[in-house]
Amino acid sequence: MAALAEEQTEVAVKLEPEGPPTLLPPQAGDGAGEGGGGTTNSGPNGGGGNVAAASSAGGDGGTPKPSVAVSAVAPAGAAPVPAAAPEASAPHDRQTLLAVLQFLRQSNLREAEEALRREARLLEEAVAGSGAPGEADSAGAETASALLSRVTASAPGPSAPDPPVSGASGSAAVSGLATGSVAPGKVGSVAVEDQPDVSAVLSAYSQQGDPTMYEEYYSGLKHFIECSLDCHRAELSQLFYPLFVHMYLELVYNQHENEAKSFFEKFHGDQECYYQDDLRVLSSLTKKEHMKGNETMLDFRTSKFVLRISRDSYQLLKRHLQEKQNNQIWNIVQEHLYIDIFDGMPRSKQQIDAMVGSLAGEAKREANKSKVFFGLLKEPEIEVPLDDEDEEGENEEGKPKKKKPKKDSIGSKSKKQDPNAPPQNRIPLPELKDSDKLDKIMNMKETTKRVRLGPDCLPSICFYTFLNAYQGLTAVDVTDDSSLIAGGFADSTVRVWSVTPKKLRSVKQAADLSLIDKESDDVLERIMDEKTASELKILYGHSGPVYGASFSPDRNYLLSSSEDGTVRLWSLQTFTCLVGYKGHNYPVWDTQFSPYGYYFVSGGHDRVARLWATDHYQPLRIFAGHLADVNCTRFHPNSNYVATGSADRTVRLWDVLNGNCVRIFTGHKGPIHSLTFSPNGRFLATGATDGRVLLWDIGHGLMVGELKGHTDTVCSLRFSRDGEILASGSMDNTVRLWDAVKAFEDVETDDFTTATGHINLPENSQELLLGTYMTKSTPVVHLHFTRRNLVLAAGAYSPQ
Repeated sequence: MAALAEEQTEVAVKLEPEGPPTLLPPQAGDGAGEGGGGTTNSGPNGGGGNVAAASSAGGDGGTPKPSVAVSAVAPAGAAPVPAAAPEASAPHDRQTLLAVLQFLRQSNLREAEEALRREARLLEEAVAGSGAPGEADSAGAETASALLSRVTASAPGPSAPDPPVSGASGSAAVSGLATGSVAPGKVGSVAVEDQPDVSAVLSAYSQQGDPTMYEEYYSGLKHFIECSLDCHRAELSQLFYPLFVHMYLELVYNQHENEAKSFFEKFHGDQECYYQDDLRVLSSLTKKEHMKGNETMLDFRTSKFVLRISRDSYQLLKRHLQEKQNNQIWNIVQEHLYIDIFDGMPRSKQQIDAMVGSLAGEAKREANKSKVFFGLLKEPEIEVPLDDEDEEGENEEGKPKKKKPKKDSIGSKSKKQDPNAPPQNRIPLPELKDSDKLDKIMNMKETTKRVRLGPDCLPSICFYTFLNAYQGLTAVDVTDDSSLIAGGFADSTVRVWSVTPKKLRSVKQAADLSLIDKESDDVLERIMDEKTASELKILYGHSGPVYGASFSPDRNYLLSSSEDGTVRLWSLQTFTCLVGYKGHNYPVWDTQFSPYGYYFVSGGHDRVARLWATDHYQPLRIFAGHLADVNCTRFHPNSNYVATGSADRTVRLWDVLNGNCVRIFTGHKGPIHSLTFSPNGRFLATGATDGRVLLWDIGHGLMVGELKGHTDTVCSLRFSRDGEILASGSMDNTVRLWDAVKAFEDVETDDFTTATGHINLPENSQELLLGTYMTKSTPVVHLHFTRRNLVLAAGAYSPQ
């Protein structure tokens, strides 16, 4: 884009320990997401915060090699030794001590390092003099525990048994020496590989108690929770799953295979149904060797499982564990869990069930506190040629004067600055070309003919069925003006159809173009080659199934993402590939253009989303923090934020300016496959394999609705142009229409709800459901509202 090229000819994207690269014009951003930075495979709350990073070019033929600027603690092996360490040997303690000293040196904690070195002799003597392996309360173990807890206290991240409450929000953290609890920028110099050091990650499991007692410990806690008062039982029951996982992994790591098998068989049936897929993976880890290459295991170890518990329930748990001297469970709570404590009434079972289910528990409330500019940008003022408007009005209706006030009212909406909108120049956006202005004028004219939808006026649905696709249709997109439809297929092709009488034509060859009068008014028509006119164009270039497709707003370009790890940009003038963007190392599941063009986002199996600009072959931002595949991506209407949905069952909202994660939404019980923002930018709807559609208030960071009805994965979601109707398409072969106005009108956003997350979701799915429309046997892959609010749906016929 010429305008952008003048502003800045080159993007400054340098890896620096202090923060992320700036986006296009240099503008400072702190770079660290909540919970510090993290590697691609790190968790959302522990080691894996949210990382904004650029990529460094290099390698074969200038292929970009992504590298992540990370502010996370590298030596995860420096985790504090749990209090009960009966089988610890002197060499292992020495190794742990050296790891802690190395960590303190890298963290510039000189005083703590010197203090530990002075007392090192005391530690070695105490360990040498410790009793038999069975004596958990030996002096040596106590000394080691006391000394290491002192070291932990001096490092960032409190590990005191009774955590402090942070002022207004009433939140508290119970955390040990956690990766990711370090202040941003403090450890930017630590080199962290894409994969965490496995031996360091696993070392925390080397200290453990009597393996034969694990079942007794767990049963004792289970009995205590089940016998506690109803108000506390629901909250404390959240402990079952993370404790079960970590106790099982400790047994496996320490090669107590029979005890681990017995423990798993006895208690895995007690876990919530939505953890069954994770438990299936866990059951395959039966030997220590299995743990080293298993991503799920590393996720559990590197990311702290977040539990939100009231202060009363937490005190009850703490008192019980202290009375029973159940050090084994207390160590796991300290080491592997993040307990987010709030003041007030405990939450009900229904409230908890609405929010839990993700791979790493709930989101910390602190993660959803940052300000989000969810308002819309002010539209540029475009002078509408009144003569054309009137002439068209007379031709169609014969009453031109009635159209003028309608047009003015549309213009006046955008002239007022939305108080929640970001500054107009917060991120650089491309300037409007003349063709863009003409398109906006056409859009305004179409808007005057738009049907106002509601419960009493539902839209018509036009379904495009792909026949003979043999389950090979993997992606669909429709242009904003509904003139073109593109399909991505498993045979690695992208096919583009014209759905209007106007056929698709390519630009003439160079020799023919030189003969054209470039000053003529119809030069755009003259450059097109009529011999190439057809309803369908096939684009060849990918070497694997095409999983994502997205048209640019000006309809000149098409993006496609594939299993081959690339995103390709195609010209719709020549129907050829212009650029192949290489950055993802694995399949790319989705890609989408910004509403303003120029920028686009991609997400894939490597667990990260990347922000690109069409004229840069390497990403401008890398959004890292998800614990599993990024299945779907979506730009906010103001283009300042990107939403990503993941197989870790969370949705994250990322700030394009600085790469920070500003919202984490948990509540889905399966991988997320669809996202859409409301036209006013205030709300987000998400759909997943659990068949539920969840509604979120972006400003307050709260779930505000749940739509139940689908019986299979929700593949597509779309709001009508005025935001009154939400359409959802599913693998259950249905399109459902929901009353969006009613769903959002009674949104609870008082201070207490915002501070504690006590959401009360109304059971009103049936009231909100306006209609269900079944196909014969066609899963609904894509939905689109035309400018006049007609629904277009698409899918491939699947014979039973």
